[in-house]
Amino acid sequence: MKQLFDDVSFKCSKLVTKNYSTSFSLAVYMLSPTIREAIYSIYGFVRFADEIVDTFHGFDKETLITEFEDEYYKAYDRGISLNPILNSFQQTVKEYNIGDDLIQAFLRSMKLDLIKSDYHSKEEYDAYIYGSADVVGLMCLKVFVAGDNARYEQLKDEAMRLGSAFQKVNFLRDLKDDNLVLNRNYFPGVDLNSFDEKAKTAIINEIEEDFRVAYEGIVKLPMEAKFGVYTAYVYYRKLLKKLENTPCHEIGSARIRVSNYTKAGLLAKSFVSYKLKLV
Repeated sequence: MKQLFDDVSFKCSKLVTKNYSTSFSLAVYMLSPTIREAIYSIYGFVRFADEIVDTFHGFDKETLITEFEDEYYKAYDRGISLNPILNSFQQTVKEYNIGDDLIQAFLRSMKLDLIKSDYHSKEEYDAYIYGSADVVGLMCLKVFVAGDNARYEQLKDEAMRLGSAFQKVNFLRDLKDDNLVLNRNYFPGVDLNSFDEKAKTAIINEIEEDFRVAYEGIVKLPMEAKFGVYTAYVYYRKLLKKLENTPCHEIGSARIRVSNYTKAGLLAKSFVSYKLKLV
């Protein structure tokens, strides 16, 4: 029975989410059960593509990402794939009418990681972030609004800004690995070998403005999505505050994290805010 295979496929996407990101997995769990599977499937797809270009060292990454893309389109055309991650994702794409332009933009940014190590202009930087993060926010928004195109258009700018904020926080958090392991610098005009408080402050101010705009969209989300997205927002704001309070030389030499204990406290505070309709 194909339904059993489909169920297993979505469970595989959930497993990928839980193992690769405890914080995002927690946020997804705060969504309505009616949309959790779809968000898991989106995360599974983007996570695997990202892993290909970031961690599969010693393998032909270009061939792997090309095959991953080809297999996705085969799955979409056939309505099935023996790769459970692609099988669940293609179903979500069809059910929620996720545009292929979003998927292509995402894959373009992933492929850039194979050939580009520095971003010298704001235009390059913005284009990369759009493909690697903003469109993921838009894919999720497609699920959140469940076919309400007017609401999608109303909230798309804020969804993109939230994606941008998350990605820029990740860039700042992963400064050490991006620079020393992957030899990448996403921040235009910033010399990571002489990263200082002035550069860090400018980046943080930019992220804070993204968060400010994004919050305006979070409060307008459907009830099925609001608490889960707000949970992720609160977690990333906490991580940003921790980065702000960390000396710049430590950011470049260690990966800054939020403890599980702190995450539990943030979840409790988020729940209270949500129940008191402060969000």
